Amino acid sequence: MKKKVHIRQSILAGSWYPGSAEVLRRDIRTYLEAAQVHPIEGELKGLLVPHAGYLYSGGVAAYAYKILEKQSFQRVLILAPSHRAAFQGVSVGHLQGYETPLGVVPVDDELVELFHSRTSLVSHHPEAEALEHSLEIQLPFLQVVLDQFKLTPLIMGGHSLSLCQELASTIFELCREKGVLIVASTDLSHFHSYDEAKSLDSVVLDKVDKFDPEGLSRELSLKRCEACGGGPMVTAMLAAGKLGADQARVLHYANSGDVTGDRSGVVGYMAGAMFKATPSSKSTTEETLLPASRRKGQTSGLGLSREEKETLRQLALQSMRSHCLETPDLSRPLITKGLEEHRGAFVSIHKGKELRGCIGVIESICPLHETVKKMAVQAAFNDPRFCALSSSELDAIDVEISVLSPLKKIDDVQEILVGTHGLYIHKEGQTGVLLPHVATQQGWDRTQLLEWTCRKAGLPPDAWKDPDAEICVFTAETF
Repeated sequence: MKKKVHIRQSILAGSWYPGSAEVLRRDIRTYLEAAQVHPIEGELKGLLVPHAGYLYSGGVAAYAYKILEKQSFQRVLILAPSHRAAFQGVSVGHLQGYETPLGVVPVDDELVELFHSRTSLVSHHPEAEALEHSLEIQLPFLQVVLDQFKLTPLIMGGHSLSLCQELASTIFELCREKGVLIVASTDLSHFHSYDEAKSLDSVVLDKVDKFDPEGLSRELSLKRCEACGGGPMVTAMLAAGKLGADQARVLHYANSGDVTGDRSGVVGYMAGAMFKATPSSKSTTEETLLPASRRKGQTSGLGLSREEKETLRQLALQSMRSHCLETPDLSRPLITKGLEEHRGAFVSIHKGKELRGCIGVIESICPLHETVKKMAVQAAFNDPRFCALSSSELDAIDVEISVLSPLKKIDDVQEILVGTHGLYIHKEGQTGVLLPHVATQQGWDRTQLLEWTCRKAGLPPDAWKDPDAEICVFTAETF
């Protein structure tokens, strides 16, 4: 193999993620703390992770890397797409390591040499690694959760199923006895409207949940969905299956519109995992007895599947209709364990693009399904900013529901991640609350978010600086 010549310097520090080691480590820890994900019940084989700047996708990536906090891997193989260089096959560089503000990640000499010697798929294209962001963006998260590990960096120049299958077989052959974690780097749909992006991305989520890499490759080739790292994702799923994985799980999904508030042209992000399930977790005789995160459907950080989200939406709409028309609510939806949890929730009512009411609670003594029904009625008929909803409007409205994580008290406002955290401020018996998306919609920075939350509480804008002010953060799953 050609002699390694250098350490690749970071091209993203200071732009795609912080250039300061202290700030970078702190931000990653904050993203990880905000990610609430059920642990994998089995042996982890691979992860699917987005690769945009941390401001946009760091909160989603954290759901995948959260899984690693209680895992031990000394070797990581990253499959990344080539965005700027065109070439055939797979490029593996002759490097000593990759540098980030957190230090140098050493390249796994043994595996890199094996890939070069065992398959004609692999060669070295220096232009592939020179400006490629999709591989480097994963390294700081891995450095924080794993500390020390060796890297095998594979950059793919194509996405055909035949290439993915051949590369997956090679990964299996070379890595099966070496305890290697496979990480696929990919974003999903690019620059569609918010609703169109969610529709396209749902195809990917479905194929991941079903652990169907061949089906995913087919849907990508037919352009029924999009993923710039489609090849890495299909390859990772195929290789993980060969290494023993028998299940996959979508851990979290969001798009850039959820962060920036601009829904005109968004990019989709997903975190996922492939694993070999324990025998006790494979029973599917009664799906509703499984944890919500293990049921069929997209999972959120709060453990809600797509089916549970739709149940909450229908409960909100039906409760408003019954209250308005003074008719009994005869709906009897399936109430799962996830919907019995006590969670705070906000319900926003929209008529077209206009807000028609919004009321919620930060913490609730009721099950989530009851809280959503109550807040829907309150938002429709008791929001003092609007007149009560009329019967003629019932078929013209839609609802947006935000399910909240528990409050977390903070002592340093630098812990606040704008776009990820909602804010709660309490002082002298007055409270103010703003949901996570408000700051991004308004274009606020951290200080402005603090000031406007104080105003919401009827306090002076700088009241957050008072030692007596209690400041808490929370996350929200909005759908």
